[in-house]
Amino acid sequence: QVGDKVMVLARSGLWQEVVNVPASQTFLMPEGMSFEEAAALLVNYITAYMILFDFGNLRPNQSVLIHMAAGGVGTAAIQLCKTVDNVTIFGTASASKHDSLKESGVAHPIDYRTMDYAEEVRKISPKGTVCWGLLQPSRISLRREETPGYCPFPLGVDIVLDPLGGADTSKAFNLLKPMGKLITYGVANLLTGQRKNLMAMAKTWWNQFSINALQLLHHNKAVCGYHLGYMDEEVELIRGVVAKLVSLYSQGKIKPKIDSVWPFDQVADAMRQMQEKKNVGKVILVPEAPKEESKKEEN
Repeated sequence: QVGDKVMVLARSGLWQEVVNVPASQTFLMPEGMSFEEAAALLVNYITAYMILFDFGNLRPNQSVLIHMAAGGVGTAAIQLCKTVDNVTIFGTASASKHDSLKESGVAHPIDYRTMDYAEEVRKISPKGTVCWGLLQPSRISLRREETPGYCPFPLGVDIVLDPLGGADTSKAFNLLKPMGKLITYGVANLLTGQRKNLMAMAKTWWNQFSINALQLLHHNKAVCGYHLGYMDEEVELIRGVVAKLVSLYSQGKIKPKIDSVWPFDQVADAMRQMQEKKNVGKVILVPEAPKEESKKEEN
């Protein structure tokens, strides 16, 4: 109705003071939610929720690797993981963000700039007894290593959230436990700085992960792809996810983390904040500078 406070989900065209969207793309804001939180909720939390629960089937006592854990989707995924009992979270981010990640619930923050995150996960991930089968024409022969705690290879994690692409997707697949799930939802490695580096982009594209159905069968792993921008027609599905997120917000189980708020005339600075990977949480654009900042500038 006219006058309702709403959140809007649209593929583009929202960086302006007045927008016109179908009513089906609007969602009522819950009581107590700020407009900044509303702007930070839909894209990041819908993405994180569907990746973790619809594709990932996240359950108690599992482990998750979250890349870019201090970003918008990353912080949403951390909070959603905390709604499930005893989930172990690995998160990659620069060292300056590790304290914040630990406070939010990341058990094992990893500095991707100075460490090989795959090696770090393997060092920490639990080891256990492994049983494997030797297939023969007439029977299956099983062997079992009985030494307590023995494992010929680390078990890795149950779910990997991959917004990176390129060679990192292959590393993610190799980190999965049997029955593990890799969900890819971006190709951030194509972004190489302020200027385009065609060679670096071509290298990332060339190293993009590829696997066929027979290989998946042998590995007992799943690979999924997710892009919210191509879910326009799934109105009821998305509305159901938003209803669950609003309920979690109202219960105090999730709360969008706002890194900073920028007026439209400082959009370049806002983009630089993300490009230089300084943000922890969501960077928000608003038509005008927040009133408190305006007063400070006047003084």
